[in-house]
Amino acid sequence: MTRLIAFALAGILAAACVHAAEDPAPAPVPGAIVEAGDFTLDSFQWIARPIVVFADTPADPKFQQQIANLKADIPRLADRDVVVLTDTDPATPGAIRSKLRPRGFQMVLVDKDGTVILRKPLPYSVREITRTIDKTTSRQEEVRERRAQGTEEISD
Repeated sequence: MTRLIAFALAGILAAACVHAAEDPAPAPVPGAIVEAGDFTLDSFQWIARPIVVFADTPADPKFQQQIANLKADIPRLADRDVVVLTDTDPATPGAIRSKLRPRGFQMVLVDKDGTVILRKPLPYSVREITRTIDKTTSRQEEVRERRAQGTEEISD
């Protein structure tokens, strides 16, 4: 009987390991700044709005300015479910770089439904980014839902 239980537990554990290996890495939490790495835009769909900051090198002054702009106001980005992804290695293109095909520095904002809503070749301020987000239908629906629930928002 104990062999049967041990065998059953081993099978369950093996199945759990296989299932965990097939699942993609969980999307970062809103407000996080992480390497794009192996993420895909699909992993953020209906969960977060990725801002992808591309450059040919992390030393690019435009890249550094854009990251500084974003770090300066993380709470406003997190309130809008924004995740910042960085990609400064064009020699090893990941799925996101392959899909968005940037040239040199580029900042790309993708809405929760997967559509690109902003693409800029120069650093953009958080204020300009949040205004763009606030104009989207998905964001307006979120604001209505939060008001109905009585949840506070960070104001402009």
